[in-house]
This record gives sequence, structure tokens and C-alpha cells, in this order.
Amino acid sequence: MRQIPYFRKEFTAVLVDALDEDWILSERQVLSLLDWIRQQAGGSRSVYPFLVTLAEGAIRPSEARSLRVRDVVLRSGGSGELTAGYRGQARVVPLRPGCAMFLRGWINDAGLRKDDLLFPGVRGGRLSADAYMGLWEQAQEAVLPHDELRDWRLGEPVDILRESSLVRWLRQGVDVATVAELAGVAPAWLALRYPYCFRLGATEIDWEPLAQATRLPEPTGR
Repeated sequence: MRQIPYFRKEFTAVLVDALDEDWILSERQVLSLLDWIRQQAGGSRSVYPFLVTLAEGAIRPSEARSLRVRDVVLRSGGSGELTAGYRGQARVVPLRPGCAMFLRGWINDAGLRKDDLLFPGVRGGRLSADAYMGLWEQAQEAVLPHDELRDWRLGEPVDILRESSLVRWLRQGVDVATVAELAGVAPAWLALRYPYCFRLGATEIDWEPLAQATRLPEPTGR
């Protein structure tokens, strides 16, 4: 697997790898990758819904592999949510109506019960990395551009689905605190991980009010 070109920053005792912007998948690329995987026959049936949930909820692969049916709430109105856990901390991730409907169909079609794993492996245990990585790598080879500038992206782990969703939410203007809560990270982590989402555009600054607001009192004589 190729090494991702990271640079490192240290901020308030938190060491974070900044992900190069070129690694982020566009929404069109994500949809194309998932559609390619959906059309493949054989292997574990759980792979496609597993990857869809990574992209929709921006959760970690390890979190998705541990989900059970009881962790998903599907309301009659079409909305839903799932409860993901990481390092002993649980958080609720809302599901769009389309994703909630998709998961309802998956649970019913797979005949899953309340205590079953949401994405079981072939033998009923947790879905293994081997079960989805081979298909994921084939999808990248089939869908992503092949040229001298982009070939190095091939072989990227499925975590990039989560990363790309978080970047898309930030670029769409979703509140940073909200994105951080949904992702199970600190707001500072997002700023260090995706610095290009926090660059200020070219704006006109009215310096006079700013100067007045930051002006210190005039010194007085003794």
C-alpha cells in the first residue's frame, strides 16, 4: 500500500496528520465506486451496504463492522439514526431518509435479527477487511482516472469514504462543531486534518472599525 503524503502539525498536545487535498474523492467518484461494487456478484453481500454506510454516516470502518441491528433506529416517517462507538465513546449519527430506507431494505432482505451484526461476514462473524478490500481495490482500478498524476491514489483504504464525506460537509458549510460531533473528533482535529477547508477567501476587510475595536487605551502619565 502506498504511503499517503502527510505533513505533521502539533497543536494543544494533539498530533494530527493533514490529509492532502488531492486524496479526497468527489461525490461523483464516490457514487461511481459504490455503483461498481453494487453490480458485482459473489463474495459477501454485506460489502456494498457496509461501504454505503461508511460514506453516508462518515463513520470509521471499525465502527461499522461492530454495528448490530439494534444500533440502528428506523422511524416510520423515513428518517433514522445509528449509534456508533469508538474507544468507549458512543455517539448518534443521523441518517438521511434515503439511507434509512436503504438500511431497512438491507435488514429485511438479509433476514437480520435485533442482536445480529448489521454487516455480517460470510460465516456470520464480523466482516473482515479481506472481504471488502479486494473488491474496493478492483473498484478503484475500474473507476478512478489512470494517468501519471492520479495512479498513486489507487490502493487507498476505504477510510477515504469517511474522509471525503467530512470534507464535503465542511465545504457545504455545515457547522464545524456539528461535523466534529458526528465524526467523533474534536473541532481542532478537523482544522488540522483538512486545513484547506478553513482557508479564508479573498475578502474586503474594513480595517478602520477593526483598528478601533482592537485599540488599546492611551497611556496616561504618572
